[in-house]
Amino acid sequence: MLNVSGMKCAGCVRAVETRLAQVEGVRSATVNLVTEVAVVETQAGSVTTEELVEQVSQAGFAATPRATDGSGDDLTAWVEAKRQEQKQQGRRLGVAIALLILSTIGHLHHFGWLTIPVLSALWFHAILATVTLAFPAREILADGWAGIRRGAPNMNTLVALGSGSAYLASVVALVFPGLGWECFFDEPVMLLAFILLGRTLEQRARYRAADALRSLVELQPAVARLISDPATAGVAQTGVEVPARCVQVGEWVQVLPGEKIPADGTLVAGQSTVDESMLTGESMPVLKQPGDGVTAGTVNQSGAIALQVTGTGQNTVLAQMIRLVETAQSRKAPIQRLADVISGYFTYGVLSLAALTFLFWYFIGLHHWPQVMTSALGMAHMGHTMTYTSSTLLVSLKLAIAVMVVACPCALGLATPTAILVGSGLGAERGLLLRGGDSLETISHLDTVVFDKTGTLTQGQPAVTEVQVLTDALSEADLMQLAATVESGTQHPLAKAIHRAATERELNLLTADGFDTQPGLGVAAQVTWRDAVQPCALGNQQWMTQRELVLDAAVQDRAKALAAAGQTVVYVALGNAVVGLVAIADQLRPDAAAVVADLQDQGLQVRVLTGDRKEVADAIAAQLNLNPDHITAEVSPQGKVDAIRQLQDSGRTVALVGDGINDAPALAQADVGISLHSGTDIAMETADVILMGDQLSGLLETLTLSRATFNKIRQNLAWAFAYNLVAIPLAAGVLLPTAGFSLSPAAAGGMMAFSSVAVVVNSLLLRSMPQRNIVKHR
Repeated sequence: MLNVSGMKCAGCVRAVETRLAQVEGVRSATVNLVTEVAVVETQAGSVTTEELVEQVSQAGFAATPRATDGSGDDLTAWVEAKRQEQKQQGRRLGVAIALLILSTIGHLHHFGWLTIPVLSALWFHAILATVTLAFPAREILADGWAGIRRGAPNMNTLVALGSGSAYLASVVALVFPGLGWECFFDEPVMLLAFILLGRTLEQRARYRAADALRSLVELQPAVARLISDPATAGVAQTGVEVPARCVQVGEWVQVLPGEKIPADGTLVAGQSTVDESMLTGESMPVLKQPGDGVTAGTVNQSGAIALQVTGTGQNTVLAQMIRLVETAQSRKAPIQRLADVISGYFTYGVLSLAALTFLFWYFIGLHHWPQVMTSALGMAHMGHTMTYTSSTLLVSLKLAIAVMVVACPCALGLATPTAILVGSGLGAERGLLLRGGDSLETISHLDTVVFDKTGTLTQGQPAVTEVQVLTDALSEADLMQLAATVESGTQHPLAKAIHRAATERELNLLTADGFDTQPGLGVAAQVTWRDAVQPCALGNQQWMTQRELVLDAAVQDRAKALAAAGQTVVYVALGNAVVGLVAIADQLRPDAAAVVADLQDQGLQVRVLTGDRKEVADAIAAQLNLNPDHITAEVSPQGKVDAIRQLQDSGRTVALVGDGINDAPALAQADVGISLHSGTDIAMETADVILMGDQLSGLLETLTLSRATFNKIRQNLAWAFAYNLVAIPLAAGVLLPTAGFSLSPAAAGGMMAFSSVAVVVNSLLLRSMPQRNIVKHR
């Protein structure tokens, strides 16, 4: 990635991209006009960063390597540079406005309102125009001339040629009054004042568009407090403060209430609630206890804690988020390609049109429609009596200048990147990481959403869903106490589910020994129960049969009913009898049913792929009100890839929502891969969209935001094309013969400046999009 400065419009972007793409070993080059960043993909070892920087420099732009560690140092420097640039732009605008006011006062005598001889003199207006070109507009003129010298004319070239032509023609008229030409020194003054005003507003709007990314960078704490003993977490002033970037993995850090957590880590002492809204977009604080993970940049709220550092610098979740957002903002939507092609030739086309406009009106138009002369000249001749020839020359020149300055390649260049910048930033604020404009466009065309089951539609953690006691001698609490005691000797997922259920019921374990664990069957132990030692066994039906325990028809019917509902049945035996059943299942996420229903209401086809057995899949289909034909069970990882490819071959645009390692190939195959943050790193690297929260409803927010952002891109491009298609003919005098209307160069410049502002402001309106309420299970 490179920082590229000096770009003014889409033509500059095209020039940089073309120059980089011509370098041997470069596979692709994408430049963002708003963030001023170039992303270059190269073959390994084929080209160095220094060579790329040199190529950009030869194209006439300054470039430096960009840090990719997620530290945000480059963005911080960019923000500071933009602040200074805004101050300079404000000073230039202030001078330009002052000169415009003086010029306007000098023309008031035409209306009989105010006559000040000095301000009405031609030499005074010549000075105003000269000062305007020499000071507030100097950068525009210099950059426009540089564009000509490097063979890549840009928007500033058009402005410089337009204002320069008006100024030079006025100078000739002043020095040689016998020619009878009009002096219109007011035109470059007004033109450049309007353009600087538009540039200032546009610059501020573009700066605001990067608010979300700046907010992420500012979340990174500057200081960490190292401690030597986690037991001192609650003691104030016991640690040593060091720069957060100096903290090493494995060190202990103290975080007091109200402080930002300086690094990723594991809580080792104390407990507290942590505000993770910056990460997940969810406002409710999360309770953190020893063993839980915490993330850099989140805010400790209620208690002093100590954590052991597991990730620092570029390896924190926050740094990864910053990198992902930066990358997203550099990836273009395919719809931008037409604008890119046009922008490469735009300036040359406008210069040609301006020349044709001059030639047409000078040699044909004004001879055919001489009555338009008065309308075209207006009343700014400043006392000159002009000949027909000089009037013809003046009108033709004014119309050509208007064509040059009304055309706006900048709006084309800003249409996509500003919308993506705002959309991806807003997504990051709401816990949604979007990979780029190409993903946004694909999401807007989705017609099928495929879910993985385990860990995506379900919570990924088996839990006790039902307890059935088969004897009057025991209560439900008794049965769970026995089951938890026997399962205390194993780490099987089903055993953990029983342990959690017993803990939630605040049940104590009994005395037990003689544990016998049989993989795939169950576990048994000798348990002290009611002052007697009795054998107790937990497991499947085969385990009960091996232990010669009788399962009557009623017990088997109950077990079959639970299994048909998609639950795993654990038999509990005490002594020589089966005394209960414990049903365990990976439960649906609370919002899963509502999300699926919402997707179906939007007209999307919803499907489920799972490696689980058919009974479980059928139960899920029933709970989600899905067509049984749209859920496929016992699917291998390769089978998921084949299933998605089959849907694509039938003409469907497919999104896959998954979170596991075996989902990674399918995520890559899908048109859009969507991963939950709780999933594995390989899935996150493959996904196009990452949901940072722990709720599936983030998927609905992703669809809404993506569609809204892509709609803004389409609106911006439509405006940019429509504006130029209407404004250029208008400036060329198309309405002069019929309506007697033409644009002055100053009015044309004002229109050009505000057309760019309109694009940026329209993109900023995305930030007013309300966040969807979290849907509830229905």
